[in-house]
Amino acid sequence: MGIRRISRETALQFLYQEDFTITQGQEFGYDLEERFDLFCTLFQVNKKAKSYALSLLKGICPRLDEIDSQISKAASNWRLSRIAATDRNLLRIAVYEIIYGDNVPAEVAINEVVEIAKKFAGEESPKFINGILDAILTGQKS
Repeated sequence: MGIRRISRETALQFLYQEDFTITQGQEFGYDLEERFDLFCTLFQVNKKAKSYALSLLKGICPRLDEIDSQISKAASNWRLSRIAATDRNLLRIAVYEIIYGDNVPAEVAINEVVEIAKKFAGEESPKFINGILDAILTGQKS
């Protein structure tokens, strides 16, 4: 498994943890790097994976509302709050890489989160995530 995959998994785990803090009325109003360093210490994150994971988080967190808006538009018939937390955070990672990332082809970003979904999410999650990301990618091209 490549370092970027491990980085994405680390970002997923961090976002998953923080998702519950946000839903309790708090925002990412803390020092992200400091919080991430603590997370890495507690969960013994691969040192080589930390850099890209932090880069993803620094990109996702300030754009969370924009990213969530993209997901909501593409996930017709689904409220964002009703999407499983793992799926929601995998979508956030991929949407960030598709829309704002400049060094990852969209197809790679989609494939990566679909593969991670097979490991961390429910049985139907890979198809669900792939469908939403395909709708976002199609919307970006038109």
